[in-house]
Parts: sequence; C-alpha cells; structure tokens
Amino acid sequence: MTGVGRRWSRGRFQSDPESLARNLIGALLIRRLADGMEVGGMIVETEAYLGVEDAAAHSFGGRRTDRIRSMYAEAGTAYVYFTYGMHHCFNVVCGEVDEPVAVLIRAIEPLFGRDRMMSLRMAEPKRKHPIRETGIASGPARLTQALSIDRRLDGEDLATSSEVWVCNTSPQVRPKLRQTTRIGVDYAGAWAKRPLRWVVEGHPHASRP
Repeated sequence: MTGVGRRWSRGRFQSDPESLARNLIGALLIRRLADGMEVGGMIVETEAYLGVEDAAAHSFGGRRTDRIRSMYAEAGTAYVYFTYGMHHCFNVVCGEVDEPVAVLIRAIEPLFGRDRMMSLRMAEPKRKHPIRETGIASGPARLTQALSIDRRLDGEDLATSSEVWVCNTSPQVRPKLRQTTRIGVDYAGAWAKRPLRWVVEGHPHASRP
C-alpha cells in the first residue's frame, strides 16, 4: 500500500488513554477482509476512556463482565462492543493488564479500498439514502460497518493480527488537533464535561465539526 509506514508494535499502545487518543490521530487503521482485500484510512477522531474512575467508561467502578473482558487485557487489544441493539464500536486498549482503559476510534478518512467500504455501508438494512463521500466512516458505527468490524474481532491483538492493525503514515502525518468534550455521554455527570475527544481541526471526515 502506498503511504503505509511501519506497523505499530505493542510498545506504541502502552500508554495512558489521553496520550494514545492524541497519538492515534494521523495513524492508519487497516482492515483485511475475508477475501484478502485491505481497506482503511487515516484516523481523524478519537475519544479517551479513563477506566474505573471515569463515569462514561464501561469499566467505571471496577465493572468486570464478559462483555468488557477485553478492556482488562494487554495494551494493543481490540475492544469491540455492540450497543443500542444496532451497531458496533471499535476501541484500542492501553495501559497495563487489568487497568481497563481504552480509546474509541470515532472516525477515519477512507484512503484504501474506498469503493469497497462504500459498498459495505450501502449494505446496511433499510438504507434509503445515498452515502456522502465524507460519511463513509465518520462516526463509530459507520466506521465499523465500513471496515466490517464486529464482535468477532473483540480481543484481537492489534500488534500481531492479520485482520486489523494500526500503522504510521509515510511520511508521518502530524495534523492540527482540536480537543473537545466527548459525544453521547451526557449520563456521566461531571465526566461528560471533560475534554477527552480529539479531532483533526476542520476535517470533513470527522463525525462532527
């Protein structure tokens, strides 16, 4: 793939979630589909979830269930969950084992296999309207559909996986970032006001400006 740099090793994921959320911006998220085709693009929006103290995190208060088991795994593990009975969200675990912190990947700019990603999005049941180019993977639900990510990839090791991984752009991209509050966590009280979302300033593929 043109523009693809070195794949991230485990050490790149071993970080606090705020630092990882910033550092993932500008990196590439790549997915190899069942037929061998690789699709993906540049990460342009992330959110950090700070574990047991964070009222917006699934692991808040030390919650530990089968659904969130992957949050307690080693850095570089994929945490994929199904929400609202409708869609999946893709997260990258970081920190130490048994420290349930992670980063939600909210949006990417499609760069590889754009037409295939569009067709995966068009396969959504009951879709009635065409998809804008900037709407292919702008938002966590759209992203997982465009990359064919579901619970089967929960627990996948991003440092070694042949199905999904993160790598640098080549040359490495260092975009201008904007830091905001997270989206859809109003239930989290004071934690909803924490600026734990990072987005490329003005990027058209972000889920929100």
